[in-house]
Amino acid sequence: MIDLHTHTTFSDGALIPAELARRAAQAGYRAICITDHADPSNMRLILENMRRFVQETGPFLDIDVLVGVELTHCPPPLIPGLIAQARDLGAMVVVVHGETIVEPVARGANLAAIEGGADVLAHPGLLTETDARLAAEKGVHLEITTRKGHSLTNGHVAALARRFGAPLVIDNDAHAPGDLVSQDMRRRIALGAGLTPEELEAAEENARRIVSRVLLRGVSGKAQAHP
Repeated sequence: MIDLHTHTTFSDGALIPAELARRAAQAGYRAICITDHADPSNMRLILENMRRFVQETGPFLDIDVLVGVELTHCPPPLIPGLIAQARDLGAMVVVVHGETIVEPVARGANLAAIEGGADVLAHPGLLTETDARLAAEKGVHLEITTRKGHSLTNGHVAALARRFGAPLVIDNDAHAPGDLVSQDMRRRIALGAGLTPEELEAAEENARRIVSRVLLRGVSGKAQAHP
């Protein structure tokens, strides 16, 4: 299992990075990306500290830990520039907080994330056909989420991804130990959203490709990707 969307005490998560990594490894995860909530006020602080953590602690962990960030509730006109800035600051996976139906996300955040080339558009809510088509064209991954509330529109996201050929990933949006669901529960949630077993495997393979790309660049806490 791979989770590209997790949070620590650097934003609103319950665990410090080392404990999140340890608990994820014990729960059966082979790689996680720590993507704490960021906007222009704290992005540099988060990424500088997370890069140091991964460089110093990563080699001693039982799991690959990647440096990431989740741009959250940022004004849509700023999102493309913030994606580029995050990459310059060392984020190897950039997630953007999508237009979930359970939070007051500004309209246009989904489109701005896709146009800006985010790696993952998290819980995109009532994604439009236009946005789904563009995500397919630009290779932006749409998220099927196991997190309550955000998961209410998983079926809609899955259907549009299938229709337009947009890539999917499955994430927990983990904030606490109980959010690190089992492989069986991930499977059940994905199938419940309407994915076929083949689409589920494709989504898991998409996450593996992202992790492999990052590991090949030598930015994770472990020297090599898992076989």
